[in-house]
Amino acid sequence: MSTQKPVIGITGAHVKHNSFMEGVYVHQDYPKSVAAAGGLPIVLPYLYPEITLETLPLVDGIILSGGEDVDPFNYGEEPHLHLGYTTPERDDVEIELVQYALDHNIPLLAICRGVQILNVALGGTLIQDIPSQVKQPLQHSQKAERGRDTHWVTIEEGSWLAHIFEAEQIRVNSLHHQALKDVASELKIVAKASDGIVEAVEYTGSSFAIGVQWHPESQAAAANPLMSKLFEAFVERCKEKREL
Repeated sequence: MSTQKPVIGITGAHVKHNSFMEGVYVHQDYPKSVAAAGGLPIVLPYLYPEITLETLPLVDGIILSGGEDVDPFNYGEEPHLHLGYTTPERDDVEIELVQYALDHNIPLLAICRGVQILNVALGGTLIQDIPSQVKQPLQHSQKAERGRDTHWVTIEEGSWLAHIFEAEQIRVNSLHHQALKDVASELKIVAKASDGIVEAVEYTGSSFAIGVQWHPESQAAAANPLMSKLFEAFVERCKEKREL
């Protein structure tokens, strides 16, 4: 039985600072929260699906991180006027990654863009722009510090999230303008905001996968005890997988 900490792969975006400096990027709050919960964080760059899939046997769990908009081509829609920047190459890699993780029982935590990719990978669709496509929406792209909570989320009784948080409602941060629309049949909605926006889903199959629309990594980094519990529970699940 291994005593090594579970290795958590965090999907990376791409950032270009200038003509001489560019590379893989994840917000520092992701590895900080994983490390604080007892995991070993590593960053998974997107290159080609086959290269990324070759790295996955090295990890015990995967976090799909936030980032740019998902290309609506992936769910059969034309781009909305307010669609933001997209990276089709990242979409391709992460859609393949989702399928691999579910097929090989690798625990998956999908955050913000990550929950959107999870939904699209399983056949769901997205609201491309909440402010223009949802009637009387909350402010889901907050004008406050990244780790500050700004609105309530109601959690379904009996869900994995309800078990972790031991609460029917929690306060979350909100840094997105897209959201789940048609939820994939293999996902169950387990949390919503007061305006009806889907805030969390759980996979109904045998593999463990959960997606949240907010950014728990930044709340955890800001010393939010509930979101620290979320990472601790996820890392513990990955540890159990490692020890099988």
